Amino acid sequence: MDTAERANGPKYECLLFDMDDTLYPMSLGLNLACRKNIEEFMLHKLHIEESEVPRMCLELYREHGTTMAGLKDLGYEFDDDEFHAFVHGRLPYETLKPDPVLRNLLLSLPQRKIIFTNADKAHAAEVLKRMGLEDCFEGVICYETLNPPLEAANNMDALDNDAVITGGEPESSDFDGTAATGSKKILKNALDNGISSKSRILCKPSLEAIEAAIQIANVDPKKTIFFDDSARNIASGKAAGLRTVIVGSSVLVPGADHGLRNIHNIKEAIPEIWEDEGEQSEQVIQSTAVETVVHA
Repeated sequence: MDTAERANGPKYECLLFDMDDTLYPMSLGLNLACRKNIEEFMLHKLHIEESEVPRMCLELYREHGTTMAGLKDLGYEFDDDEFHAFVHGRLPYETLKPDPVLRNLLLSLPQRKIIFTNADKAHAAEVLKRMGLEDCFEGVICYETLNPPLEAANNMDALDNDAVITGGEPESSDFDGTAATGSKKILKNALDNGISSKSRILCKPSLEAIEAAIQIANVDPKKTIFFDDSARNIASGKAAGLRTVIVGSSVLVPGADHGLRNIHNIKEAIPEIWEDEGEQSEQVIQSTAVETVVHA
């Protein structure tokens, strides 16, 4: 490494990971079960015509990033926690098993590691616990982080760093004061602009959500790698200035710098994470375990 490189610090300082269908394969069936639960919620809780539910579920997902966000935008009123409990609380979590290979891989990575998911904090905690990865990440940016209750957004000074990141109760956290300041700023701006109101949910793939996560985590996007299984999220991540990795695909979708067939192939695909070397050509690593990918 030359003097200029040393002065600028490490090439990458943070790794931002999506969770569902990124840290584990889609073939486990949680994605399908989640969609089924959403459709049941729409049918039984919101009393939407049964013949309309599948079409609405998919169209709202495509248009708004999540079906929940689309339902809120249409004016449907329901409790967020009730929705998450119905949709995620009934998932077949028993299909998730500890992944010691991924755990060792994550622990070997020298950069900060943060989860960035559209899911709620309870779901994120359950997935990470089941996979044995709960202590592999510095923090979790989730639904509650970007969409705090109105009273919490109006009283951000009462929250510490961990509450800002996870949307939970104050605990110890590795995030420093500047991260908390950035979080307060972005959430207050969101509230002022009506983003965090009942009619609007902030979530991937909106550029606004990506930029909010960058500020909340207090990272330099040019020194941050974003891992996600969604082509739309990857495109937004690139637009926000992040280095991007599409996971589960052997095809470099628009905006992707790297492609990983399997999350376990990080080291082979992006060796510069461990070695502060110059720019390397884009790589696509395929494994023998081929997984089906839904570009959502």
